[in-house]
Amino acid sequence: MQVRPGVEGDLDALTELYNHYVRETAITFDTRVFTAEERRPWLLSHPEDGPYRLMVATATDSRRILGYATSSPYRPKAAYSTSVEVTVYVAPDAGGRGVGTLLYTALFEALAGEDLHRAYAGIAQPNEASTRLHERFGFQHVGTYREVGRKFGRYWDVAWYEKAL
Repeated sequence: MQVRPGVEGDLDALTELYNHYVRETAITFDTRVFTAEERRPWLLSHPEDGPYRLMVATATDSRRILGYATSSPYRPKAAYSTSVEVTVYVAPDAGGRGVGTLLYTALFEALAGEDLHRAYAGIAQPNEASTRLHERFGFQHVGTYREVGRKFGRYWDVAWYEKAL
């Protein structure tokens, strides 16, 4: 595997990967799939430098995208500018192979020189794999929003984690 910044040529594959989680899971609270064109502004909001990054893991032999990790604005108000929200998505057939660990390692290395103070991650519950990944990277649980999202006809909790940067 290799990790690199995401580029516009990745848009179709990244959209397909994200749409899997929209259709099949409560990991994201989006409830309808996206076209690549609808996702283009999201991709373009993650340049190769700065605090808002998109890192992509690819298979070395096929260049197939195995997952991605992002850092995004935590909230739009100026006082939050030194905080980011991070997330990672791994292709369904690539779980348990260290893809998430590789992506977060690269993402946090890339963010090390940025003027950032905290990273936050919201994890829809239950999701033991994501909880373990975040705790391995030093995230600590700071609270849970109970029944904050409704998808697939039920309500879901979101546990919030933070990490000093």
